[in-house]
Amino acid sequence: MAEIIDGKALAEDVVAKVKTETARLTETGVTPGLAVVIVGEDPASQVYVASKSRRAKECGFHSVQHSLPQETGEEELVALVEELNADPAIHGILVQLPLPKHIDEGRIIQTIDPDKDVDGFHFINVGRLGTGTLGSAFVPCTPAGAMLMLERVRGRDLSGLSAVVIGRSNIVGKPMANLLLAANATVTIAHSRTKDLPALARTADVLVAAVGRPEMIRGDWVKPGATVIDVGINRIPAPEKGEGKTRLVGDVAFAEAKENAGAITPVPGGVGPMTIAMLMANTLTSAFRTAGLEPPAF
Repeated sequence: MAEIIDGKALAEDVVAKVKTETARLTETGVTPGLAVVIVGEDPASQVYVASKSRRAKECGFHSVQHSLPQETGEEELVALVEELNADPAIHGILVQLPLPKHIDEGRIIQTIDPDKDVDGFHFINVGRLGTGTLGSAFVPCTPAGAMLMLERVRGRDLSGLSAVVIGRSNIVGKPMANLLLAANATVTIAHSRTKDLPALARTADVLVAAVGRPEMIRGDWVKPGATVIDVGINRIPAPEKGEGKTRLVGDVAFAEAKENAGAITPVPGGVGPMTIAMLMANTLTSAFRTAGLEPPAF
C-alpha cells in the first residue's frame, strides 16, 4: 500500500516557518507585503482570493486586496499594477486569473515587476527557471509545492530517476519539468498527442499528472513503487451524495494507483493546500531579498 503524502500537514509546516521568519524579519523593520488583485465576480476566484488574503494576514504580512468590477479597463488595471510595483511596502503582487476576456492577461502578467512576481509567470522568472537560475527565480506556486512534496519522499537529488510529466501547461507542466531537471532527474514531458501514453507512464519512477482530466491516469499506468504527484483538481457528479452533489477528484484514479505506487498525493488534501503555502513562502523570499538578506530555504 502506498504512502499517502499529506499536503495539508506539509503546508502547515511551510506556513509555520513563514510565520517564524516573518516575525524575525519584522524585527529588522521590514514586514512582508502581499497585494492580491481580482477583477470581476467569478465565484471560484473569489474563494481563492479570500483564502490567500486570510493566509497572508495569519502569517503576519501586510495584506492588501484590490477587488475591481468586471468592466474595469485594461489601462486601469495596468496603472494599478504599476502603482503596486512602485510601492515599497509591497513585496508580492498576484493578479488572480482568469481575467475578463476584454483584458489581455499576458500584458498584465508582463507588467508586474519580476522581483514582485510571486506567481512566477513573468517571462524573466520563466527564463530564470528554464536556465536553472533557481536562486533568483520565483517558481510558480503549484509546481514549487509539488516539488516539496516529492522531496519529502525522494530527497532533493533525483539522480538516476526517470520522471514523466503528463501535461505541458506554462503554469504546471513546463515549470515542473524544469524543477525535475534541476534536481537531476531524467525528464520526459508527455501530453495528449504522445504515442502510447500508458506505456510511457509505466517507465516513470516519478509520475506527475497535470492534464485536467478526471481520473485519466489509471492504476495500471503506474510503475510499481513509483511516486505519483497528482496536480489535477476536477469536480465530478456524486449522485451517491444526493441529487446535484459533486466531489473532487484528481487526474489519477487514486484507488487504483495507490495499489501500485510507492507514494501518492491525494485529491483533495494533496498539492492543493501547498499552492497557497508556497505563495506565502515566495512573498517572504521577496521581502528578504528586498531587505538585502538571505531568504530562508523551504
